Amino acid sequence: MALPSTVHRAVVQLSHVDRGIYETLQTTLARHPSETAERVVLRLLAFALWYEPELTFTKGICAGDEPDLWCKGPDGRVTLWVEVGTPDPERLLKACRHAERVVLLACGPARFRWDDQHLARLTGVPNLSVLGIDHAVVAQLAAGLERNISWELTVTDGTLYLTTGGETLEAVLESLAGSAPAAG
Repeated sequence: MALPSTVHRAVVQLSHVDRGIYETLQTTLARHPSETAERVVLRLLAFALWYEPELTFTKGICAGDEPDLWCKGPDGRVTLWVEVGTPDPERLLKACRHAERVVLLACGPARFRWDDQHLARLTGVPNLSVLGIDHAVVAQLAAGLERNISWELTVTDGTLYLTTGGETLEAVLESLAGSAPAAG
């Protein structure tokens, strides 16, 4: 018998100064039994960083051919493909052939090794942006992850300030490849 997904309800007070977006985001995330808390945090961060009204969570980890989040145009074409973590670079390159824009929020305990092995190959892909975030910050957020998430997130000058549970964390969004006009 398969284990059920855990449902997380999130409210994010978003002040994305770099993009001129000031919204209260309310969303629900389903955490697959095999998914880590860090990955849930990354998906929610990506949702806030690249927020636009059409952005939706996909089946993600359950569907190998879908990103973590995406926007589709009225004709069904993918206008924005969002991945988190340290995916196979071939997956990103394939996504770049099918989506208008592809972004990766790179993070993980072995991210710097991933950077060394794969970034050179991804640099120069015109519709791909890769941003890195400190794994220690994501791990700290994951350690306090609850089923009801309440964040205040401000993004300004490529730095995010996230307040939760009375504590404010700071992290720089490091541009690793491509341009980052949509997030930072």
